[in-house]
Amino acid sequence: QVQVVESGGGLVQAGGSLRLSCVVSGIMFDVDAMAWHRQAPGKQRDMVAIDNRGSINYGDSVKGRFIISRDNDGYTAYLQMNSLKIEDTAVYYCAARSSLRGDWYWGRGTQVTVST
Repeated sequence: QVQVVESGGGLVQAGGSLRLSCVVSGIMFDVDAMAWHRQAPGKQRDMVAIDNRGSINYGDSVKGRFIISRDNDGYTAYLQMNSLKIEDTAVYYCAARSSLRGDWYWGRGTQVTVST
């Protein structure tokens, strides 16, 4: 059974930094893309960052502040979040895409709260 587990969320002051981690296990095939999304209360889930076979894209609101990276094994991803703002407060979800059929697997999310 495929598991996607996020960690590293928490409470941080505005202007601070936080690093999220995501580990994929139980998958029988390569992971060709990993992504971070977030969802704030009452809002839709938005893409934050995606690493698609080395091609990286960011949501407009986090460009220049967040950095996505992956371990060489391909099953671990990170999201380095700098210069955090109040509006970055959300549940952050990691997703991993199987290279076999293109199925996406999602984690259960980790809460990030940015305070004044």
